[in-house]
Amino acid sequence: MTREGPLAAEDAAGLGSRGDLVRELREKAPGLRGALAGEAPLAPLSYFKTGGPAQALFEPADEEDLAYFLSRLDPEIPVLALGLGSNLLARDGGVAGVVIRLGKPFQKISVDGLSLIAGAGAADVKLASAAAKAGVAGLAFLRGIPGSIGGALRMNAGSYGAEIKDVFVSCRGVDRAGAIHVFSNAEMGFSYRHCGVAPDIIFTEATFAGAAGEPEKILAEMAEITKARAASQPVNTRTGGSTFKNPPGQKAWELIDKAGCRGLVLGDAQVSELHCNFLVNRGAASAADLEALGELVRARVLETSGVTLEWEILRVGRP
Repeated sequence: MTREGPLAAEDAAGLGSRGDLVRELREKAPGLRGALAGEAPLAPLSYFKTGGPAQALFEPADEEDLAYFLSRLDPEIPVLALGLGSNLLARDGGVAGVVIRLGKPFQKISVDGLSLIAGAGAADVKLASAAAKAGVAGLAFLRGIPGSIGGALRMNAGSYGAEIKDVFVSCRGVDRAGAIHVFSNAEMGFSYRHCGVAPDIIFTEATFAGAAGEPEKILAEMAEITKARAASQPVNTRTGGSTFKNPPGQKAWELIDKAGCRGLVLGDAQVSELHCNFLVNRGAASAADLEALGELVRARVLETSGVTLEWEILRVGRP
């Protein structure tokens, strides 16, 4: 998964004239066991509930199926790994190339003592709940991250004073040639909202470790996180989560508030009045509305504070 990389509009030029991409993919990979569909709607798969279709959508049956598919895929065809779509804005013109969605086969979670193994498609909150039930402390912060494990690995997701790197042990991933790799904590190159693993790697599974704890206390901690989120974030709206990264030593929401952008509206897109580092689709916003609103916010923050905000939400596809 990349930020603006091979999925930017200018790099996707020409893919639309390839003909039937799905037919081409099936011919090159006749042994596929997963589901493959063309012109697949992405709006239902994202928290924003907007945007265009994927030229091709592949849901692998397992890690082996994913590796086989990637080994047969033309390296020139762009690929996007999709989890729960919580941090994604798919542009209205659709996403060229292949979107790979890690579905149920990648959502399994198992517990071994103080260690937990989770598929990359598993929801962060599910991992937090499994850890709590098993009496494993240290993963409750995942209750505050509305996404999947794969995305959390890619951006070193964090909340309430903790980050993925604090509990991460190792993970598995598949590269564009179909080779499977294993990464240790040190090899991930974690930093703020970033990991240093090559962007063409699709994570498939990760191992985490916590400390011994009491389930009741861990569940109480998770309940407090849930309560705090509901009080400070637009959790029951069509939003992609935190829109911009916090600049060093500053908070993005404070800069946005100072710029007078709280509640700002463009089309049916709005800067949340509850937490102004969240953009909200009020119902009929296009991806263009949301992105343009985000750019307007960036411009006003630059004008008032001299700070250039960096997008945290992944924007992909063609306008």
